[in-house]
Amino acid sequence: MTSIKDVAKAAGVSTATVSRVLANNAPIKAETRERVLEAVAQLNYRPNLIARSLRAQKSAKIGLVVSDIRNPFFTAIGRAVEDAAYEQGYSVLMCNTDENPEKEELYLNLLHDENVAGVIFSPTQQFSAASHSYNAKMPFVIIDRAVESKETDMVLLDNVSAAYELTTHLLENGYRKLAGLFGDASTTGQERSRGFHKALKDYQLNPVAAHFISPRIKQGYDTTIALLEGTNRPDAIFTSNSLLTAGAFQALRDKKISVPNEVALVGFDETTWSELVDPPITVIAQPTEEIGRTATELLFQRIQEPSRSPKTVILKGTLLVKGSSKKK
Repeated sequence: MTSIKDVAKAAGVSTATVSRVLANNAPIKAETRERVLEAVAQLNYRPNLIARSLRAQKSAKIGLVVSDIRNPFFTAIGRAVEDAAYEQGYSVLMCNTDENPEKEELYLNLLHDENVAGVIFSPTQQFSAASHSYNAKMPFVIIDRAVESKETDMVLLDNVSAAYELTTHLLENGYRKLAGLFGDASTTGQERSRGFHKALKDYQLNPVAAHFISPRIKQGYDTTIALLEGTNRPDAIFTSNSLLTAGAFQALRDKKISVPNEVALVGFDETTWSELVDPPITVIAQPTEEIGRTATELLFQRIQEPSRSPKTVILKGTLLVKGSSKKK
């Protein structure tokens, strides 16, 4: 592997001069700069970025830790974070926890050891900012899932009001026997459950069923099949994330249930597939671009001003009414 000493020897300069040319942080004669860059190109030299970041006490990398990369919501946020970071000259290291607190701790420690400038992440339900010292180790911003901490920057959705609006839409369209499928892995499902139940209470109704299940396609499918085969079949199904929505839709299709005439279906997150199926799915679209960019901006602010007061940004979802929730 080519070293900085090899480059210095080939260019006939000191290693310090090579470092100054590569860092572009000091005046260097044009002739010397050209000679160094030519040697770098000929020897195919790549600086040791880890060593450079350690010397500078900062890194041009940030971490992004998500609970499930298969969830289109986190895929979209990842793209927004990467775009915003790239604009500032940073690269992004992405980690996937699978809602596993042990993997979460492993990756947070790994990112710390990698000397990343900061971390954006969606915590598992077991995570507690108060019981971890990550704030002292490196700047971080929580997305999607609230934690009990007054010292942490967070970017969240107003889940209660979004779920209330989505449920009210069903009720206003004549559906009365509602079932809810809520992810059990985080505070998000709990908050959306509160909005769901609040809307039903305002109409003096009780749900046919309300299940907290793993936020996966298979669990959404199996639970929906059980609901459809039960004695008190719902006339509308509310799901709290796009994977549960996909599972519920597949179950309705397999049971040859007419959507929305027999059973309506609504959920969270605007995805490509939800627009391509017949009928397209009514959803609450989360502002993933805004979530990702806001979180990245907050992280960079925290990096530059470690002692500033923490901020919690709460964003609004948008109800997109499609064919899955309005009877023909």
